[in-house]
Amino acid sequence: MTPLRQRMLDALVLRGMAQRTQEAYIGAVAGLARHYGRSPDTLSAEEVQRYLLHLLRERKLSRSSVNQAGCALRFLYASVLGLQGDAFVIPLGRAPQKLPEVLSREELARLFAVTRHAKARTFLMLAYGTGLRLTELCQLRVEHIDSHADRMCIRVVQGKGAKDRYVPLGADVLQLLRAWWRIAHPSQWLFHAAQDPAQPLHAQSAQRWYRAAWADAGITKQGGIHTLRHCYATHLLEAGVDLYSLSQWLGHRHVSTTMRYLHLARPDAPDGAKAEPLALLGALPAVANH
Repeated sequence: MTPLRQRMLDALVLRGMAQRTQEAYIGAVAGLARHYGRSPDTLSAEEVQRYLLHLLRERKLSRSSVNQAGCALRFLYASVLGLQGDAFVIPLGRAPQKLPEVLSREELARLFAVTRHAKARTFLMLAYGTGLRLTELCQLRVEHIDSHADRMCIRVVQGKGAKDRYVPLGADVLQLLRAWWRIAHPSQWLFHAAQDPAQPLHAQSAQRWYRAAWADAGITKQGGIHTLRHCYATHLLEAGVDLYSLSQWLGHRHVSTTMRYLHLARPDAPDGAKAEPLALLGALPAVANH
């Protein structure tokens, strides 16, 4: 590890940045160094700006991906190297605001029905039934599930923003988890890595499960496994859950972030969903066997 890389890593750790943020920022700086074949601390602001233009024009990366790289480079030059303000300008462009695509309940039912492996099916159904982020799901431990009748919740430890929170646990999700426990008897991680039970499930494995099920179910709407979190939020709003509660369950810093789901929610939710808003899995229609 070069001294500059170590300095940046130390600065990220000191500021309490999440592990994924650390990896993304270090990766962005490494990409800059590879592009020029030089250490980033020898580059000018103009060279950094040309690299970001290269990502946009030649690499065809999205504006949000380029902005993430720009944030990483800003951190390097401002927080690590002490170059900021007019002395070292790294501009960022406004990313287009797009509404996510949300699966219908019938599409969700098909998605879960074609997922034959119990581990993958349980994971995907849990993603929809709790709205947890992918990394939060992978890091779930057995001890984080509170099944007592007067609690019924999942404790999310150090989620995004290094914050703990509690997410309500629907009765149908608890039934799903108990069925999984009878199959796998997890002792530490709720879902462990395939090759090493001492390690949590890798996020890429879960993404592959989703993409395989997405293809087998014949779904054409775009998006990865994060789509299930969008479905959770939208369907709870349709069932009558208030915006503030949903914002807390999702772990959003601002309610305004949750408000975008108001544009996706439809007023004609199934009656069963409105009667028991947390029973998201129970509100899915039956899928005929083929």
